[in-house]
Amino acid sequence: MGAAPASIAVAGGGISGFSAVRELRRQGYTGTLHLVDAAGLPYDRPPLSKAFLAGTLDRPALQLAPARWYEDNGTSVIADTVDTLEPGNGMGPPVLTLGSGRELAADVVLLATGARARRLPLPGMDLPRVFTLRSAGDAELLREQLAPGAHLVILGAGLIGAEVAGTARALGAAVTLVDPAELPSAQAVGPEMAHYLQGLHAAHGTTCVRGTAAAITPDGAGVTVELADGGRLRATAVLVAAGSEPETALAEAAGLAVDGGVLVDGSGQTSHPRIFAAGDSSRHRNPDGRPGRRFEHWDAARRTGEAAAAGMLGIDPPAGAVDWFWSDRYGVHLEVAGSMAAPGQSVLRGGPGPGFTAFRLGPDGTLAGVAAVDGGTAVRAGRKLIETGRLLDPAQLADPAVDLRRLARGKA
Repeated sequence: MGAAPASIAVAGGGISGFSAVRELRRQGYTGTLHLVDAAGLPYDRPPLSKAFLAGTLDRPALQLAPARWYEDNGTSVIADTVDTLEPGNGMGPPVLTLGSGRELAADVVLLATGARARRLPLPGMDLPRVFTLRSAGDAELLREQLAPGAHLVILGAGLIGAEVAGTARALGAAVTLVDPAELPSAQAVGPEMAHYLQGLHAAHGTTCVRGTAAAITPDGAGVTVELADGGRLRATAVLVAAGSEPETALAEAAGLAVDGGVLVDGSGQTSHPRIFAAGDSSRHRNPDGRPGRRFEHWDAARRTGEAAAAGMLGIDPPAGAVDWFWSDRYGVHLEVAGSMAAPGQSVLRGGPGPGFTAFRLGPDGTLAGVAAVDGGTAVRAGRKLIETGRLLDPAQLADPAVDLRRLARGKA
């Protein structure tokens, strides 16, 4: 892009938008910088299904940085919605029209609009006791439903559904998880780890039902979830945790290329040279032009925000990193790096419980993925092994006596 833009506007205050702002200032950018989000100060989302939902973390503790940080770093935070994006198309800079009617022009715009909860195509989604979880406000509404004597039915047993199940059980609510898959999250964590995680639900009193919801109907003070096989589940509340969909309305209306996300290159640039995108709303376009997969996790959103900051400044983005995410439920901490669905074989270290580690070893003998329970050291070593592409002996991976840190350094 040449010289750094005189002004940048960031639409969205999640981790990707915040990371872009922080990286811009870290790189020495001195231009005008605006961040627009309806919630005001950017806040972190992972605690929404855990400590914040449980009531042990308050709203100020969610903030990614205090108000003083934005003042000290010359960043204007505007608590408003973004209604439209006029791209300019060579006739002028892009312009954001806010819900208040204010027009905000900037030399470059970053779309960090995130994702919305996926709605299921079934009757009853708009009933007052049916919830989704994407914001702090959503979590506060759901928290009101969780107490001893309550029965929460969760539609979707992925990461968010499983985490909320753990929190709801800790608050004394009965929980039923409904998912069509025999082993939910197997694609994300591998079948062996998914089997272990499924056992945690049973061990903590969560009922798991394999099935699909067909309708949600009012039932006195609660609701009934009607399943496709004819089963019925009475509940005081329902959480729909069926994944997310990228927020691409602004990009589509502005004529940007969109295909399951706003299409971007490695620097976050969209099909318009003055508009960038990052986080859950974006989707990387491969060098051959085909869209890549969206990786909807906190670390990916952070990294794409930082890459977009570099792109907006016309400098090389940070080096790519191995995909990584974490999840907490029932007092158990899970970390996963790489791909547990890659071709190859599973190699297990330890038994179910703390330290249990599953490796995904590719057909060529290199590591494709690693998942561990309360095993951050194993995952950090695994990430290094994935990055270096070392040929590995399955017996060494499986042997608890082999120090994975030394193995990652090539000394084992």
